[in-house]
Amino acid sequence: MTRIPPLPDPAILRQAAGDFRFLLDRGYPRQAGLVLVGNRYGLDRSARQMLHRGVFAADKARERRAKLRLLTEAGGEPLAVDGHNVLITLECAFRGLPVIVGDDGFIRDVAQISRAFRVNRDTERVLELLAYYLKEHHVSRVTVLYDAPMSKSGDLARRTREVFEEVGLAGEARAVPVPEQELLTFPGLVATSDTHLIDAREIIVDVAGEIIRRERAQGNFIQIIELA
Repeated sequence: MTRIPPLPDPAILRQAAGDFRFLLDRGYPRQAGLVLVGNRYGLDRSARQMLHRGVFAADKARERRAKLRLLTEAGGEPLAVDGHNVLITLECAFRGLPVIVGDDGFIRDVAQISRAFRVNRDTERVLELLAYYLKEHHVSRVTVLYDAPMSKSGDLARRTREVFEEVGLAGEARAVPVPEQELLTFPGLVATSDTHLIDAREIIVDVAGEIIRRERAQGNFIQIIELA
């Protein structure tokens, strides 16, 4: 059974989030601001990660929300999926781990398991859920890109292709050295919650966030600050 870590005091976290946004709105360096606020409120590593993943300068948050589209609004365009980003977010939520609702509109995991990620039964479950969701929304073609340096990425890409074939979804899955390079120039929509990709693209879909909201995943939903 997945151990769910204790959550920080909500009142303290909200105060810290407000202070963090205050600093970011005035151009204070992000990492320095996180250290300053984290030290002031005595936040542990988990709480600091929630701030880092969920709070942004108000202008930046509004700019990103303006780019966010639902998959139903995609109009059948080809879709590229930031593979590990999407699957890890889904897996954390369905394992009951905390996920943060960012003030930029995107849902992100805060468990920091990327480097330790290993394919498991939960991965198989969320992969099938992703495939059926994309099929249901009539995505014309899907390209899933996994980070090749991560463990068993080639096997995960192979299994993804098998699941797509099983559900009748047109697409491909590959493990590549740097997925971001292809995602930046992909001629269609991109599904991710990665801030660099969001800022670089004109339109973004948060497929993981859509699935988590619809399926009412058992993760601890955390929104520590109101939308800017």
